[in-house]
Amino acid sequence: MKLELREVTKKFGDFTANDKISITVEEGQIHALLGENGAGKSTLMNVLYGLYQPDGGEILLDGKPVAFAGPGDAMAAGIGMVHQHFMLIPVFTVAENVVMGHEPTGPFGIIDVPKAREIVREISERFGFEVDPDAYVETLPVGVQQRVEIIKALSRQAKVLILDEPTAVLTPQETDELMQIMRQLKSQGTSIVFITHKLREVQEVADTITVIRRGKVVGEAAPTATQEELASMMVGRAVEMEVEKSPAKEGDVALSVGGLSLVERSGRALLEDISFDVRAGEILAVAGVQGNGQTELAETLMGLRRATAGSIRLDGQELADKNVHEIIDFGVGYIPEDRSKDGAIEEFSIAENLVLNQTRGEFSKHGSLRMGLIQKHSKELVEAYDIRTGSSNAELDTLSGGNQQKVVVARELSRNLKLLLAAQPTRGVDVGSIEFIHQQIVAERDKGTPVVIISTELDEVKALADRIAVMYRGRFVGIVPADTSREDLGLMMAGIMPGEKEAANE
Repeated sequence: MKLELREVTKKFGDFTANDKISITVEEGQIHALLGENGAGKSTLMNVLYGLYQPDGGEILLDGKPVAFAGPGDAMAAGIGMVHQHFMLIPVFTVAENVVMGHEPTGPFGIIDVPKAREIVREISERFGFEVDPDAYVETLPVGVQQRVEIIKALSRQAKVLILDEPTAVLTPQETDELMQIMRQLKSQGTSIVFITHKLREVQEVADTITVIRRGKVVGEAAPTATQEELASMMVGRAVEMEVEKSPAKEGDVALSVGGLSLVERSGRALLEDISFDVRAGEILAVAGVQGNGQTELAETLMGLRRATAGSIRLDGQELADKNVHEIIDFGVGYIPEDRSKDGAIEEFSIAENLVLNQTRGEFSKHGSLRMGLIQKHSKELVEAYDIRTGSSNAELDTLSGGNQQKVVVARELSRNLKLLLAAQPTRGVDVGSIEFIHQQIVAERDKGTPVVIISTELDEVKALADRIAVMYRGRFVGIVPADTSREDLGLMMAGIMPGEKEAANE
């Protein structure tokens, strides 16, 4: 099925999320929609899927204009969508999830369970998915759950399949398997719209690439385009894809974490017996698929959660019994994974956000803020960190996501730090800002500060790390050198040490 979007426009109030976007997806083609978070990719696909109504333009299938009042209309027309956050019911079986909403029935309207199983088996065999129709979804790895979502779409005769950031929760091995599935779908005539911001994946699987920036199509490219060329299209200027980083000049152990555990009241362990050291002038990157305890680790290290057991010693001082204010005052810089929730106050000015955790020090006197000093400080940081704004008195929410993140980074790195803890430091940030933030983190390391990076982006981990710790289900699977292969890191992200796989195969 051929899909055409002609000058599709979608507005939210005065904000134009999609501005006259035109895209053509040929039958049996993998068409990548590339752009940074907030560029308008998902909004466009939600228009195509009937979740949003367009404010202009038209959609054509095989040359015929169509209009969808909702997802049901889109599915009936042959369009399927696998959302970034899966729409499965964990306590149902694969077969039950796949046929939900269009269940085969027998006499008296009773669901024909054998028929539902057969639908799953037939699609699984046709595409080589290897999915058990009787397995409960909650028992399946994330990569297999994604296959269930694809089967669900195909069971409704989808001829166009939209994959929205499909690798966000996958290990490298699961990503490779998804790429193979996409090629298999393509070979059987399915058209695929692949939404992503990951350049490596686009190059591996796309037939053609459309780049969107700030709600507009800025160009098309072939998968043979370099990452630098694609990145420059995404941000509108030349971008260096590799951060320059000399070998670490490590000092003594500065941070020592021993036997760190965190258990919920229900008895479920979120962190189990985590131990590691970080030396002065070293970056330890914590890798893993989202949801394996990284958030809880960062919050426990920062005193936002109280550890059930274990020790956190920085420069010989125990931090496990301190609260977040005491830990910040001791010299720990914290870049949280959710800047709008934990890192900044959007209604405050840029200047105010740049001193949020420092108003008990030099920027206040006798209980009053020293506004002149705050203004001078903010202007210096706005210039040094290339924060794009007309005035440091503007509210934070007037900035782009990348510039908001720069405010958080600038605030934390402007202090004299004993430790930098950065969780997902470039989430939702454009390629150009990623380049800058990485440079600042490396510069902090080179000042002799120990750094802990927590990231689900393997490219980021590989770019920044001096050593890599891999988390799986609340534990450290191992700590390995920075030059460890992506394949081995992927195995560890699935809970397997590389040596264990070879031993199992013998």
